[in-house]
Amino acid sequence: MRNRCPGPSYQEIVDRDAVAPPAILRETSAEPLGDEDLPIDVYLSPEQHRREVDGLWRRVWQIAGRVEDVANPGDSFVYDVADDSLVVLRTQSGALRAYHNACLHRGTRLREAPGRLDRIRCPFHGFTWSLDGELADVPCRWDFPQIEDARFRLPEAKVATWGGFVFVNLDPACGPLEAHLESLPRHFERWPLDERWVAARVERRVACNWKVAVEAFIETYHIVGVHPANLPFFGDANSQYDVWPGQRHVNRMLNASGVPSPHVRHELSEQRVLDVAARFGMARPGTKLAPGGTARAALVEASRARLEHGLGFDTRAFSDAEVQDVIQYSLFPNVVLFGGLGSPLFYRARPDGHDPESCLFEVMLLLPVAPGAEKPAPFPKRWLEPHEKWSDVPELSFFGPVLDEDQAIMPRVQRGLRAARKPGITLALYQESRIRHFRRTLETYVPRPPAAAPR
Repeated sequence: MRNRCPGPSYQEIVDRDAVAPPAILRETSAEPLGDEDLPIDVYLSPEQHRREVDGLWRRVWQIAGRVEDVANPGDSFVYDVADDSLVVLRTQSGALRAYHNACLHRGTRLREAPGRLDRIRCPFHGFTWSLDGELADVPCRWDFPQIEDARFRLPEAKVATWGGFVFVNLDPACGPLEAHLESLPRHFERWPLDERWVAARVERRVACNWKVAVEAFIETYHIVGVHPANLPFFGDANSQYDVWPGQRHVNRMLNASGVPSPHVRHELSEQRVLDVAARFGMARPGTKLAPGGTARAALVEASRARLEHGLGFDTRAFSDAEVQDVIQYSLFPNVVLFGGLGSPLFYRARPDGHDPESCLFEVMLLLPVAPGAEKPAPFPKRWLEPHEKWSDVPELSFFGPVLDEDQAIMPRVQRGLRAARKPGITLALYQESRIRHFRRTLETYVPRPPAAAPR
């Protein structure tokens, strides 16, 4: 086991003249990483998938949706994960409930889509429950003398909220959500996600294991291969990765934007960096630097202008790092959250039924709302068909083409894993440390089966 590789400090990521980030961004990690290969069958095996359903998805807190989805009494949506399903709704009294999505008569799914409800009625035979889960009606009740109303309540999962998200847990004996979130709420005190506006929400099916999709977004080592056009303005190999001792569910990376990658740093002038970034919509085309000016300073100014003039959001209390850079957290098992103001994104991957080689992948754009301003109505979720691209969604802005590049690689990873003869993946000790942390935590929920004894 080897100790953590010496990574850059955050001050090395940004220009020396940039405004220093707040203390919360200057935390560092010191967890040993290890250098062993990690088995690949976790991405392929139906047996592993079944173990994950039982040991992980039926035990862990997970995001089911946004509070906006159930803002009013009677609002409801369906949350599916693997073969489990919940009807999440708000009761007339304002309480949140998450009912298992199966009729207690013969098991029919009660709901298939979001909608406003005044009761929950099975579409097969008409068994009906109130929004509080109490049995309300049984057609031909005389034929069911064995039913006791008190024992025929709809079974519930645990439900809680944080950051404007609705979390559920299928384990009746689970611990509180606060314990699962670890230090995450403290980190997001400056960027409250419950005050964000859902400006885009898009989901699609991707032909890869859900873990392949999660791992694709928790390192920037892939930038040089998948997003080479970003190298002139994105300091990929300068990124700081934070894996904190004692925290199983949360880790972080900090990525500088507006500085060139070390791969191309010596090939580009400051003006060239700015010109390339402008082509991606990060600054007004044709912007010229003053003598001695830096691309980063110009891009920070453009980012502040977008937030202030476009959204009416006052950025004076926020550092350049918070306004410009990628401040990204992962929350186990399947969520990637972005802090700061520079990349207001959210990613979520979850199993697609019982197929270990398919997942449902969702992206949200969560824009800040000016204090005192009315939050706009959230954009409805859009489903992408196989022939559609992320860049076909205009509200995703310049993030769409980048997501198209990620979309192309994830199924290719899955196909390559099927073809592999090497039994494990080999990870970089520092730049892929978050993947190793993710896999370690997974094994605490889903331990590896013991190796068969040699005959």
